[in-house]
Amino acid sequence: MSTGLVQAVDLGGTKTAIALVDETGRIHEKLKIPAAKDFAASVGQIVSRLGELRPSACALGVIVPGIHDASNGTVWAPNLWGKDFHPLRAELEQRLGIPVAIGSDRTGSVLAEQWLGVARGLRHVIFVAVGTGIGVGILCDGRPVEGAHGIAGAAGWMTVAGPWKPAYAERGGWETIAAGPALARYAEMESAESVAAAARDGNPKARVAIARVASWLALGIGNLIAVLDPEIVVLGGGVMQASDLMLASIRKMALMQTQPMAARQVRIELTALGEDAGLLGAARLAWNARV
Repeated sequence: MSTGLVQAVDLGGTKTAIALVDETGRIHEKLKIPAAKDFAASVGQIVSRLGELRPSACALGVIVPGIHDASNGTVWAPNLWGKDFHPLRAELEQRLGIPVAIGSDRTGSVLAEQWLGVARGLRHVIFVAVGTGIGVGILCDGRPVEGAHGIAGAAGWMTVAGPWKPAYAERGGWETIAAGPALARYAEMESAESVAAAARDGNPKARVAIARVASWLALGIGNLIAVLDPEIVVLGGGVMQASDLMLASIRKMALMQTQPMAARQVRIELTALGEDAGLLGAARLAWNARV
């Protein structure tokens, strides 16, 4: 069996990316296709499309937008397959005949950053992804932290703004007030992207909304720094496309509000891996799992 390449799959809510990746992180072949919307179709799509690439990989890594229960290889991905857990690892291993490693998109992001990104070589890393939601990937002493049930890193459920409110029941407290939909809501605009564009053009309401979201993000990041004592916090996700408008203030406020000794030693940086971060994280999982 060849050990020169692994297969990597990034299962997203709207698209699936598939690639062959070598030990240096170089992507040799890549496909991007619309995501299938039921479990059987997703498995069939992965198997079929992997067959179009050179079949010389020694392992497969898969990143999922949800929860992976490592005890049995099942996955909960409500944006793809509804609210049931599905036996993704067993199905893929049976059909492909190679080891399959699965992780959440949170875990994939932080592994990719530690392997090839701004956290390269560090062992205590937090990745905060801010988009339509908020998820956090955690590395502790070089190992991903996923918790007893694969739920660790669901930091969007932290309550950072006073008493719990009924609105937090569906999305969580931090996510409700600091993710992309909140940014659009504060500015009374269509999307987070439109808010960022308006803020760059000097729109006062958009600038106030950006400042408000930055303050809530900083508070949550400060809490994570105090609890986890990382070497670096990496920021990514769609909302961070407005990093030119908020990164400096997030840094200042997060470090001001966290544990002071941790604040003196941690860095807060923007991801540099772009849209391939999920594939690279999936590949890292595969390389770690190869036999």
